[in-house]
Amino acid sequence: MVAGSSVEQIKAWQPRVPGIVEVFHARFVGHVYPMHAHDFWTLLIVDDGMIRYNLDRHEHGVLGPVVSLLPPHVPHNGQAATAQGFRKRVLYLDNPQLSEAMIGCAVDTPTFADPLLHRRIRQLHATLTHPGDELEAASRLTLVNDRLGDLLRGTDPSSRRRDPGLAHRLRELLDSRTTEGLSLTEAAAVLHADPTHLIRAFSREFGMPPHQYLISRRVDCARPLLLSGMPARDVAAATGFHDQPHLIRHFKRILGTTPGQYARSADSSTLD
Repeated sequence: MVAGSSVEQIKAWQPRVPGIVEVFHARFVGHVYPMHAHDFWTLLIVDDGMIRYNLDRHEHGVLGPVVSLLPPHVPHNGQAATAQGFRKRVLYLDNPQLSEAMIGCAVDTPTFADPLLHRRIRQLHATLTHPGDELEAASRLTLVNDRLGDLLRGTDPSSRRRDPGLAHRLRELLDSRTTEGLSLTEAAAVLHADPTHLIRAFSREFGMPPHQYLISRRVDCARPLLLSGMPARDVAAATGFHDQPHLIRHFKRILGTTPGQYARSADSSTLD
């Protein structure tokens, strides 16, 4: 362990996503966390290096594709397991899906070598770095909490019932709110459904989560406007994107080309 404390990188912010109190990304080399506790659930992944910590007088480690879930109000410490330090990404969660009844299970088993959970957490972190994707972030958080609940309770997700009627009602709602959008909380309130069940039902029926459907609809709405000659920044505002970079990122991801390239193609494809 390197003496002293060294921070090479740190970033913390509070996203506009219900259930996420704080996002914390950092690289530490010599810092040693003393025993402490949080008021919220702590969801941790390590991108580089290894963390060693004690929870309820038992030692645990986080390395590679392992997820650690530290329950609220339970003291723990932490430090790098090697002299090279570690790089971590943390979510502090305040969500009723993770109830107090699960604290005991989390104390007994705070680490999960679960590729699906790890992938969902990485996707959530990536989404949280982009403004304008709050519906996607809320949807991905729901999927993370859903998987955590399955792991803590030992339930089988394949046994859940389908709900095509609810899925189609949500699609109709998204179609009616393509430009202005809506949050997952709003959609759940309008349809009188649990947010988690809403995401599950839609994904099973249509093969994609609601946020992906909404973005694809917005891209479809943007296409004729771009071909008509409307500037990309105005197209972004007219079709519900946060800003022009938000439009560019999703337009290229879906269609494989930028809005500018797509608009310019109209000039070269006009028939005499």
